[in-house]
Amino acid sequence: MGKLQKSIDKRNALIRATIELVNNNGFHATPMSKIAKMANVSPATIYLYFENKQDLVNQTYIDVKAQYTTYAFETFDSNMPVEAGFELIWKRIADFKLKECENAMFLAQCDNTPIIDEPSRQEGIKHLQPLLDLWKRGQTEGIIKPISDFLLYAYAINPLSFLMIVQKRGDFQLNQTHLEEAYQSAWSSIKVCS
Repeated sequence: MGKLQKSIDKRNALIRATIELVNNNGFHATPMSKIAKMANVSPATIYLYFENKQDLVNQTYIDVKAQYTTYAFETFDSNMPVEAGFELIWKRIADFKLKECENAMFLAQCDNTPIIDEPSRQEGIKHLQPLLDLWKRGQTEGIIKPISDFLLYAYAINPLSFLMIVQKRGDFQLNQTHLEEAYQSAWSSIKVCS
């Protein structure tokens, strides 16, 4: 195995350890020493890849956000009709959150804490640009409510995090009917009523 691959593997191990520890213990109860131990590297090795804990958390957030949005937009075509495009993206996001639960839980924690710095948060928002562009087109076409992207996201996308968490806890098992009902609720919350 080449040096480059070993380096990539160590960085990936640090990212995975950060996700698991943050999901189980929270940001503040996840010291660098625990991350290094779980990643099976020396604590000093972390600083070859990251400046400090803040940089590690920010880079983990950006990496996971990129995976999330790559998956969400993989089959999306910006020429699709607004409703069809939103349905495709929404269902891909749901699929990611339910299949990649650990990564999705990490993102949910990041979205609900001030720990992520503003430049990293802005970088994360850039990854959502195809969805934001679709909403803007939908507003121009009179299909999507003319409200803030934050409100659109809060009503249409953020409920998926709640559903993912209750499923992970075993409180509710989502099936195809539930997902379709959730999608219809999401679409109803953002579309212009006729």
